[in-house]
Amino acid sequence: QLQLVESGGGLVQPGGSLRLSCAASGFSFDAYAIGWFRQAPGKEREGISCISSSGGTNYADSVKGRLTISRDNAKNTVYLQMNSLRPEDTAIYYCAARAFYCQASGDYDYWGQGTQVTVSS
Repeated sequence: QLQLVESGGGLVQPGGSLRLSCAASGFSFDAYAIGWFRQAPGKEREGISCISSSGGTNYADSVKGRLTISRDNAKNTVYLQMNSLRPEDTAIYYCAARAFYCQASGDYDYWGQGTQVTVSS
C-alpha cells in the first residue's frame, strides 16, 4: 500500500528550528521527486521545496535560505530542515510524490496527511 507519512511538526518559538520527515512506502521511492507544500488557514496551498529523484532541489522565495531539503533513499525518507522560523510559517505541511521531476503546480500523484507547524511565542 502506497503511503507518505509526515512527522516532526509542532510548536516552536520564532527563530527556532524544526526538521520535518516524509517517510514513504509502497513505491519505488528513488524514482520519485518529493515536494513539500504548506497551507495556512484561509490561504491557498503553497509549494515551498522539492527534491527530484536525482537530488536536484528548489525552494520558494519565501523560504530560500532558511529551509534545506534532503533525501535518504536507503530510508525512503525526505527531510525538510527549517531554521529561523517565523509566525508566517505557521501552516499544515504536506509532502507529495511524483515520478522523477519536481513540478511547481502541485500536480503530484501521492500526498501525505500533513503535519502541523505552529510558530508562536
